[in-house]
Amino acid sequence: MVTHGTYDEAMAALFQKDPAYALDLLNSVLADGDQTELLTALRQVVKAVGGVKVVAAKSHISSARISRLIATDADPALSNFRAILATMGMRLTVQPETHDVLADPHPQ
Repeated sequence: MVTHGTYDEAMAALFQKDPAYALDLLNSVLADGDQTELLTALRQVVKAVGGVKVVAAKSHISSARISRLIATDADPALSNFRAILATMGMRLTVQPETHDVLADPHPQ
């Protein structure tokens, strides 16, 4: 059986080799809306960029707070989530699900 730490370390190594995959995975998890999966992926990306201490130093958020933020039962504030992503050269964006996103949702 693969331990939690081993799986996170394997994913972090994969993200280091292929940062685009990390970006794709985070976007996919965001689209699915599963917060536990999102925090798991975020924890793995944090490992890939050097760990909690590195992200804490770059984001000006304490290591303890980041550790709590990436726990699978956390409910991180958007500002903290954005700060963590920024340390990795990423940002949160909004994209339309369909091409007619600006169409009137209530046609008459």
